[in-house]
Amino acid sequence: MAARRNGLDHIRQSLEASVGKRVKLKASRGRRKVVEAEGILEQTYPKVFVIKVNNASNSVQRLSYSYADVLTATVELFIDDEQLGVAGV
Repeated sequence: MAARRNGLDHIRQSLEASVGKRVKLKASRGRRKVVEAEGILEQTYPKVFVIKVNNASNSVQRLSYSYADVLTATVELFIDDEQLGVAGV
């Protein structure tokens, strides 16, 4: 339990230090559905973080994920071409 807590804290701190930076993400939505997006890390909150994505139709979309999603590799995050999460912790 303590190792998981340290992992979540590390992910949270890394993301808080990266607010405003460009990120790439790959998120598993289940049943072979994978979302790949590139955007800007807009905000971090105690349990979730928000990424602002510009779509092809010039509309803005905001995606939010929990830090646990990154820890369990449901979401793979790349900041400055460096993976954050399971491999990056």
